[in-house]
Amino acid sequence: MPGKIFVYVIHREGTADDTALELLAAAKKIDPEASVTALVAGSDKELENVVKQIAPSFNEVWKIDHESLSYIIAETLRPMLARIIPKGSILLIPHEHFSMDLSPGLSIKLEAAFIPDVVAFEDIKENKLTAIREEFSGQVSTHVMCDISQGVVISVRSGAFKPEATAAGKGQIVDKTSEALSGGIPNGKRRYLEVIEAETGEVDITKSDILVSVGRGIEDQDNMDIIYELAETMGGDISCSRPIVDARWLDKSRQVGTSGKTVKPKVYLALGISGSFQHLGGIKGSPFIIAINKNPKAPIFQIADVGIIADILEFVPELTGKIEEIKG
Repeated sequence: MPGKIFVYVIHREGTADDTALELLAAAKKIDPEASVTALVAGSDKELENVVKQIAPSFNEVWKIDHESLSYIIAETLRPMLARIIPKGSILLIPHEHFSMDLSPGLSIKLEAAFIPDVVAFEDIKENKLTAIREEFSGQVSTHVMCDISQGVVISVRSGAFKPEATAAGKGQIVDKTSEALSGGIPNGKRRYLEVIEAETGEVDITKSDILVSVGRGIEDQDNMDIIYELAETMGGDISCSRPIVDARWLDKSRQVGTSGKTVKPKVYLALGISGSFQHLGGIKGSPFIIAINKNPKAPIFQIADVGIIADILEFVPELTGKIEEIKG
């Protein structure tokens, strides 16, 4: 059986990220009977709010509470986590920009293996865990077999695991601050200055219930008219993936993803979007996702509730016409 399983919870302004419960679901895929412990770092009231939110879902919550963690920098946190995580443990971290900074070095400090950007797991056999990754923009699935007898740090792609309907834990809170700081506060070369929020733009897509999101599958700016018509018919707002912003067909304020906006719509329509982890990292709140893409191997189909293999240039006008027909 695997060692103790930990989940690192990222948060902002006193609210735990949706990936906390996704990682719990991932942990249960590794070992359905596992006692899963959440790790959370921060300071003061914001940290306490996060702990209260996640405690009911986990068996234990280990917290590190210190003013140096009011804004968390990976090189500050890394040695703290290494002091409290037992050797031989499994640590799951959301695969986003912070984890890409934190995880590789942490795995070295823990003398553990490291597997990035995992989308699925297979059974453990004789301390060998098989993790599934996607390569070449989702065109190829890679099965990585890892010896976890000495532990492993795994970053998990956002949206790859659906949170469980019920995730009842004991909620025991353990303060690990003293142990984490036992070697002193690391003096890193980086320091926090400020957070610069992106401009909202004419439409704040973070507040939209319905998003019609378009990607490179639209092919040409002249084809954008069919997206505008569909969004108007559905009563939704238009968003996009990064290639559309790079082409300057839509404003940066419309971009969904780790380098764009984080959105929580009720319905997310992905049109011609492949579904890179950078894009999926900006979709939170478990919306109903409808993906339309002519590539049957597009990663977006892995997380879509409804997937349609079709050319959006042909399908979208038909969809718009059907919706108009139904609306009368």
